[in-house]
Amino acid sequence: MRIAARKDRNQDEIVKALRGAGAYVKPINHEGLFDLLVWHRGETFFLEVKDGDKPPSARKLTEAEQKFHEEWPGDNLFVVCSIDEALYVVANQQ
Repeated sequence: MRIAARKDRNQDEIVKALRGAGAYVKPINHEGLFDLLVWHRGETFFLEVKDGDKPPSARKLTEAEQKFHEEWPGDNLFVVCSIDEALYVVANQQ
């Protein structure tokens, strides 16, 4: 059974910016995983979107998200709080 997670306020604008930069973006929003599956220039990224306008205490990973981040064996999982951070990830991680 799919459990939908709440979408952060800034997710749509981050998706639009990534797509504008030529990335393929698939929103996932599954509780305990990550928010966006992103492919850009032959690389795959998993992005967890947090609202950078909220205080740090409100941007913490949920317990399930933290568990996934700790278990993920790759180096392509990132937490982003803004368009600039998302674009930086896909432009500088190759």
